[in-house]
Amino acid sequence: MVNVGVHVSIAGSLDLAVDRAREKGCDVFQLFSRNPRGWNFRPLPETVCSAFQEKIRASALVPVDHMPYLPNLASPRKDIYEKSVATLSAELERCRQLGIPYLVTHLGHHLGDGIAGGRKRVIAAINTALLATKESDVVLLLENTAGEKNSIGSSIEHIRSIYEGLDDKERIGLCFDTCHAFAAGYDLRSESGIGDTLHQLDEAIGISKIRLVHLNDAKGELGSGLDRHEHIGMGTIGRAGFSRILHRREIRDLPLVCETPVDERRNDVDNIRAVRELAE
Repeated sequence: MVNVGVHVSIAGSLDLAVDRAREKGCDVFQLFSRNPRGWNFRPLPETVCSAFQEKIRASALVPVDHMPYLPNLASPRKDIYEKSVATLSAELERCRQLGIPYLVTHLGHHLGDGIAGGRKRVIAAINTALLATKESDVVLLLENTAGEKNSIGSSIEHIRSIYEGLDDKERIGLCFDTCHAFAAGYDLRSESGIGDTLHQLDEAIGISKIRLVHLNDAKGELGSGLDRHEHIGMGTIGRAGFSRILHRREIRDLPLVCETPVDERRNDVDNIRAVRELAE
């Protein structure tokens, strides 16, 4: 038995995301707490928070929030960086209001300024946001990236160096994205490749710090740096790869969220079904 789900829409009202997750047969679901393509957002009314929390209690689903698209915690541009830090703080607070235990964040892009500077800004941004929300117990999950140009956090070593610079490590975890890891050069198709990747994570940060898995197949080849998700078992990691991944206790016991396409080949329900079949 695995706990698997997908990203769902909040269109109409935040609490409707819970209904959509239940309709799709989710055990866990991910959402954006507001419009992910803009900087501005409205405060959460108490009625919305109460409705969301009541439905979560009734469903026993695990909700996960994801940072919007625009923030860049590694940006050398002062205006973007300051807005990004403010957004991270605000999103952590929104999670607290909604009773969401986890917030996933990308680590950003240094825009050619260099990894060292980008990493320093990411550390400062996270420390600032955690301090601003120090009364909260929401855990911030650092997501590994695919190795695209100027990205921060595509290697386990990069993530370790960020983690070591953070003050409140109790509120830090990892979101391990299978597509991103494969695109960054971690071969998840074989037992040895999966074992080596998990061993590196354990040595660098501790395997218990992985709190969530973004379970996505990949369109790109191993080490391609291509952040393009594919249906489970239909990409370059493949069915055999995911069968091996899902039979690793370190993975299968965690909440699994698919961020897979919806097209004429498959929808969200189909991908949830594929995960459960491969896990068996």
